[in-house]
Amino acid sequence: MTSDVFLLFGTRSVEAEPVRLSAGALSADFVNGNLRTIRHGGTEVLRAIACVVRDRDWGIYEPTLTGLVIDQDAESFTISYSATCTGPDGSRLGFRATIKGSADGELVFDVNALPESDFETNRCGFCVLHPIAGLAGSPVTVEHTDGHVVATKLPELIDPWQPFKDIRAIIHQVRPGVTAECRMEGDTFEMEDQRNWSDASYKTYVRPLALPWPYMLPAGQPLRQTISLRITDEGKAPAAAVASEPVRVELGEAGSRLPDIGVVIYPEDVETALANLSTLTTLGPQQLLFHYDPTRGHGLDALRAFARLATAYAAETTLECVVACAGDLDTELSGVAGLVRETGLKLSAIAVSPSIDRQSTPPGSAWPECPPLEKVYAAARRAFPDIRLGGGMFSYFTELNRKRVPADQLDFITHCTCPIVHAADDLSIMQSLEALPFITQSARGIFGAKPYRIGPSTIAMRQNPYGGATKPNPGGQRIAMADRDPRHTGQFAAAWTIGYAARVAPAGLEMLTLSSFTGPFGVLASSGEPIADGSPRPLFQAIKGLCELAGLAHVATRTSDETKVLALAGRSASGKTVAWLANLTANDVRVDISAFGRDHLVMAPYATTRLG
Repeated sequence: MTSDVFLLFGTRSVEAEPVRLSAGALSADFVNGNLRTIRHGGTEVLRAIACVVRDRDWGIYEPTLTGLVIDQDAESFTISYSATCTGPDGSRLGFRATIKGSADGELVFDVNALPESDFETNRCGFCVLHPIAGLAGSPVTVEHTDGHVVATKLPELIDPWQPFKDIRAIIHQVRPGVTAECRMEGDTFEMEDQRNWSDASYKTYVRPLALPWPYMLPAGQPLRQTISLRITDEGKAPAAAVASEPVRVELGEAGSRLPDIGVVIYPEDVETALANLSTLTTLGPQQLLFHYDPTRGHGLDALRAFARLATAYAAETTLECVVACAGDLDTELSGVAGLVRETGLKLSAIAVSPSIDRQSTPPGSAWPECPPLEKVYAAARRAFPDIRLGGGMFSYFTELNRKRVPADQLDFITHCTCPIVHAADDLSIMQSLEALPFITQSARGIFGAKPYRIGPSTIAMRQNPYGGATKPNPGGQRIAMADRDPRHTGQFAAAWTIGYAARVAPAGLEMLTLSSFTGPFGVLASSGEPIADGSPRPLFQAIKGLCELAGLAHVATRTSDETKVLALAGRSASGKTVAWLANLTANDVRVDISAFGRDHLVMAPYATTRLG
């Protein structure tokens, strides 16, 4: 890494360098006690094998490792260590792990755990991640716990529930002539389609969700689990070559219009936005998305503040309105409409969603009491008859996929995403971009050509559908489900944002929202950041660039290695093409930009570059 880590990540903390393990054609990275990027002959076989312990809000315990020993030679590697997880009440869970890999394609990860005291958890055990690139929709063989074997396929469109249950083993083709069998022992495993949460994987995890959680691990009662990977190579196809050429950018045909760019505004952000009106104008969003939540005390004052900003900054306006559903729907929504009229707030659209739908209903859980969405939307239409009505989920695609709204009553569909639901390391966040095309394709598969919006989608989590609250992060660490994330303040967020827009561009969205204006999700810095308080974060230029592309014809653009560089291009009516590139890695990347009449450029880690 050649750049200042503080400027890149908004924190001086750096992730531990992985230990590269190899045995013949088999390789893997050892990171914080787990394995990821498991390859054979350069082809990714599994994205990760991880022993994970989660708390009652689905947060991840970070175990303390001791006694780590790593031995490896050309033909094998062996790792052993002890680890301890400590609960908020002081309870402790200890475990001993061993990992063995050999050149014949065998890999075994074995864990013996022993709670030192009663230990509460939502999940304790292995998670195995199969990648989605090249595997989505492909044939697999699933062996169930009763010995029954089924030839089936991984889902192409995103499965809202578990595609496979009661799993003992999964077999898939790595490349022609090479197969991988992943065997899971010690408990009952099932698979979920993690693309629901924008993770770039299918996750096979321990303990069925239909069983109660949280649950207690009794003190002194041992548990053991083992993951065994066996790769069979018939030698029919060569291993994947390691590319050393520059990443090549290619331009295709022009298509649908690139979306308007929105900025979400919370009531507490309005005064800062008004004080920085010239900066907002420079940023240039086409849409202001006003977040209004009566369950959190928003009322007349919040709408008055929105009205002041809407008067000062000319843009389309949408009210993101949480519906409490605590009484008569007509009374509640006509009450909101009355307050909107009283304040003089001019709205272009309103999006509504019951408050309860912000919480997830996992498999096996009882659906919470909620009025039928048909009645919610009908009441909203009566209260706001003269503007566009949207609906969907103010949480994530997961919830929209599981509770499919009656779209015929709506003018547009909306949902958000968040990349730190399950993991918060740098690589996982950038890999989450791979899942976005599957999300938009799946949404289109459900709702067809209905106008479609995404956002607010940011690295940090604004609301936790899977627990009581988001995780506070005062120390600015890399934490899953955190209410703020230091990388939002660095160049990392700018690269992720351009990459996000590039991945969803083919979906023909009408609006994309990837930031607020101020605050932890905003484009302006606060104290303690790599740049001065109140000045534009690196994200500012990325959002500004997207605002300038809005309305142009999307030019189909691809790169020869989309794990390293993503590109987004638009073409004006006069025929001028403008493109943004994003380096998704922590390394310098050489890029062939001959498609733009230039030779090449070298992009610094997480750099974003405008061409044209």
